[in-house]
Amino acid sequence: MLNKLKKQWQYHLMLLPGLIVIFIFSYIPLYGLVIAFQKYNPGMGFSSPWVGFDNFLYVFNQPVFMRTIFNTFFISFFKIIGNIVVPVIFALLLNEVYSNKLKRTFQTLIYIPNFLSWVIMAGVMMDILSKNGILNQLLGMFGVDPINFLGSPEVFPWTIIISDIWKGFGFGTVVYLAALTGIDPGLYESAMLDGAKRWQQTLYITLPMLMPTIILMLVLSLGSVLNAGFDQIFNLYSPIVYETGDIIDTYVYRLGIEQAQYSVGTAIGLFKSLVSCVLVLISYVLADKVAGYRIF
Repeated sequence: MLNKLKKQWQYHLMLLPGLIVIFIFSYIPLYGLVIAFQKYNPGMGFSSPWVGFDNFLYVFNQPVFMRTIFNTFFISFFKIIGNIVVPVIFALLLNEVYSNKLKRTFQTLIYIPNFLSWVIMAGVMMDILSKNGILNQLLGMFGVDPINFLGSPEVFPWTIIISDIWKGFGFGTVVYLAALTGIDPGLYESAMLDGAKRWQQTLYITLPMLMPTIILMLVLSLGSVLNAGFDQIFNLYSPIVYETGDIIDTYVYRLGIEQAQYSVGTAIGLFKSLVSCVLVLISYVLADKVAGYRIF
């Protein structure tokens, strides 16, 4: 081990700046979690009186908090499913395009939205999805009444889910296309000799060979299942859709920042982090047991 470190000390030295940044911005702030167990007063700092688990009990007894948990899981679940299914389907379709120039063009077009922040995307979507926006004008041409995509509690969650899939599926498509290039062409040649049609080749060769990558993407997604996209929802939601669009992060923001309830906001954040940690561990175990795939 020591000999290996001596030979590769340059590589370890390259990691040092990143480790220092992580320690400063990720580990040192962990001390602030004590606020969750205090009745925090900014004037007293960390010397504020201790209240134990009172902040957690207060949060769990709030009907609004239970509603935000449901909204978070609902939106995250369909985002995860959509961000796996849509990229896989689109990657399979692009894989059938024989023109490399046309394929690269499509890859570029679908990947561009991934580089845009939700601040920019929110402005674009508000123009497109408003009652007088382009989408409602198109629907009106077919006799459909205007839909309040951003102001209807019933429609808003699906607007969030679909727009997130649209923005991010380009990245997933590139990942799955890269995985497709790693499949041995001899498998397809053998299947063709056996009389397998294109759909049968996809079903019995392509999808099974893609399964490790799909599982990896799923495992990585489960770790952030309680996030549900704060930046997206914060830039698009309004009080009228709190009932179905309010998630844990936006609720914490309103309590901790707007209402200055620092202790309660920290308690919710700590609860969310613990649950996310458990979900990551469970996903690793399931990936190993179900598909025999291990990340480490």
